Amino acid sequence: MDKNAKGIELLQQGKMEEAVKYFTEAIEENPKEPVAYINFGNVLMSVGDNEKAKKFFERAISVDENAAAAYYALGNLHFNEEGFDEAKSQFEKAIAKGMENSDVYFMLGVSLIQLEQPKFALPYLQRSVELDESDVEARFQFGLCLAKVEAYEEAIEQLSVVVEKDPSHADAYYNLGVAYAGHKDDADLALNYFNKALEVQPDHMLAGYGKKMIEKLKNEKND
Repeated sequence: MDKNAKGIELLQQGKMEEAVKYFTEAIEENPKEPVAYINFGNVLMSVGDNEKAKKFFERAISVDENAAAAYYALGNLHFNEEGFDEAKSQFEKAIAKGMENSDVYFMLGVSLIQLEQPKFALPYLQRSVELDESDVEARFQFGLCLAKVEAYEEAIEQLSVVVEKDPSHADAYYNLGVAYAGHKDDADLALNYFNKALEVQPDHMLAGYGKKMIEKLKNEKND
């Protein structure tokens, strides 16, 4: 097992100091290899030392400008610091350098959502779901994004899959309730979804508000 792999194994076991030792040795033995710099940067980021982490990611890029994982790591760092525009830029570079997994498309999509650009986010979130159909959170964000661009039928379809795969997803039930109330004008189904959200999460304030609004409207119709 090489030192990077051993370091990652130790990191997964929570043995951070031992992991760092292996990453340091890997860098000393192969200073032109970007992987150890990226791994070391990820350790630093996990303990909140973003400034040092950034230097390690940038060092990885300086030794190999095609190190897609370094751009991805930088994107995560900027995203965590709410630098969404810079995060978007780094995720785009990671994809341009050949990274092709659901996570990078998801992160690029949610960065664009944070930048209030749902139309641009949509294809990336869709690609994320295509690459990993089991990723419930990616599908949820895809459903929300569809709703934001007023593709309500498709949004309902995706959110319905979310609650099928994860029956405890209160936010998906709530957003289904909103879609049925607003787009479908189906008060009964909307109320059903708001109730399901509250069953899962009794303190879900928005679902509670939605339920009260629907019940009020129904009472007014019956009066």
